[in-house]
Amino acid sequence: MALVDISTLAPEQRHDHAAATGTPIIDARHVGVKFKVENGIVDAVKDVSFQLYRGETIAVVGESGSGKSVTARTIMGLLTKRATVSDRASIDYDGKNVLTFSDRQRRALRGNRISMIFQEPMSSLNPVYTIGAQIIEAIRVHQKMSRKQATERTLELLRQVQIPDPEARLNQYPHQLSGGQRQRIMIAMALANSPDVLIADEPTTALDVTVQAQILNLIRDLQKTIGMAVILITHDLTVVRQFSDYVYVMQNGEVKEHNTTQALFQEPRHPYTRHLLNSEPTGMANPMPVDSAAILEGRDVRVSFMLKHGGFFKPQLKELVAVDSLSIKLHRHETLGLVGESGSGKTTFGQALVKLLMVDSGEILFDGQSIEKKSRDEMRPLRSRMQVVFQDPFSSLNPRMSVGQIIEEGLIVNRLGATRNERLERVKDALNSAGLPNNILSRFPHEFSGGQRQRIAIARAVALEPEFILLDEPTSALDLSVQAQIIELLRKLQDEKGLSYLFISHDLKVVRALCHRVVVMQHGKIVEEGPVEDVLTHPKTAYTERLVRAAFEVAA
Repeated sequence: MALVDISTLAPEQRHDHAAATGTPIIDARHVGVKFKVENGIVDAVKDVSFQLYRGETIAVVGESGSGKSVTARTIMGLLTKRATVSDRASIDYDGKNVLTFSDRQRRALRGNRISMIFQEPMSSLNPVYTIGAQIIEAIRVHQKMSRKQATERTLELLRQVQIPDPEARLNQYPHQLSGGQRQRIMIAMALANSPDVLIADEPTTALDVTVQAQILNLIRDLQKTIGMAVILITHDLTVVRQFSDYVYVMQNGEVKEHNTTQALFQEPRHPYTRHLLNSEPTGMANPMPVDSAAILEGRDVRVSFMLKHGGFFKPQLKELVAVDSLSIKLHRHETLGLVGESGSGKTTFGQALVKLLMVDSGEILFDGQSIEKKSRDEMRPLRSRMQVVFQDPFSSLNPRMSVGQIIEEGLIVNRLGATRNERLERVKDALNSAGLPNNILSRFPHEFSGGQRQRIAIARAVALEPEFILLDEPTSALDLSVQAQIIELLRKLQDEKGLSYLFISHDLKVVRALCHRVVVMQHGKIVEEGPVEDVLTHPKTAYTERLVRAAFEVAA
């Protein structure tokens, strides 16, 4: 390949600007953002320029921490007080520089003409208000509608984003929904006022593959209907290739290369772009030791919830069986995948097995010991031996504690490490194991990207040197190249420490690379199980076949 002058790959204007009709709806030039941190100043975004035209989708891709989300938040005016936007920056929306707008003008624009779907729905939705109240508020703030009209519009939106039983969901709270369902609520809220520009920050991260295609198609249909333009921030290159018109590649706060989607995928010119395109989860789990004993076993486990239907004065209760008498066995040194669409009961089943949820009936054994009836105090000695990495790191990391305090807290509670220095060494080792530098101990969770926060959560679990880890979508917030590192890390830790994993995921590419066996769930039941290669290569049920097909080829 001929030598390429990489400084010419990201000019201020798009390569296809001569062919474009009309002016861009968003024209950003020389955007720079600095953050004040304890040890100085961080250049999060450096001299970024991009253009977005009506009715099209541009994709912004790059590893976590590359500045994608900070760029999007600058457009929305949602940066923290620690942030400073460069003086020469301009972001023109419909010909007017939004960086010069007053707070009132920004509020009128935000959620109305420019809307955003955030990466972590649990931290974006208000936990004390019902789903219905939050969407109705988003509509009535910007539109003159009666409460009845706004409620009708809310139900219509929930149906559009494929929320099952939308009437019942109106009165539910965010914590009562699965991660994928919460993400769909965020999408409904962002689309409520038919915006001109939709900024979608990892909009399908928490969604299973079949719903991912439906949501992306829904966004594309709305583009055609109302001429909406979309900025798609994602690390899923399959999605980028299928749904975007133009791609910007970011690394370390800079745009390294941009081009039309077709040209970029056919002939990536920057070494970093080529690295990204080659980063797909590969390989398979290392062989298990023969005759491994069971470390975790569930026998006929049943979990149900009562859902409230109807009005305030005449509520009706309806039982939802989330886990319907399931049995499962996990051996030492084994990784068992638990897959299925969002709302299938995967996370509920996983949390029940580690006693984070009460079970209605059934038996749970950890290392041969029955635990389903143990009290919180009785479980305490076992907690350091079983750890959890949650799907949404922002809501599972204490925002008031520094990274060092978050990881050290588990060591103190479980009386691991005789001295402060000994604990500090274990904290640093855990951070290094998770691919993070150990000079971040004094920083706080909100100062990191979604992918970096997930690695902090993994470091916290690893620090206690457990025997078993429940991994609930641990790679969903990570870009592909970091996913590959985390898969390698989990394999290495398993070999070195003899760890066992229960791996809950909707990403079948990662499941294939990491798991020995896989269990497929639908509507609270197990529909298929077996060695991972057998199930993914020769699925026996139509449901598993649909999951596999959607995972390896996003349906257009």
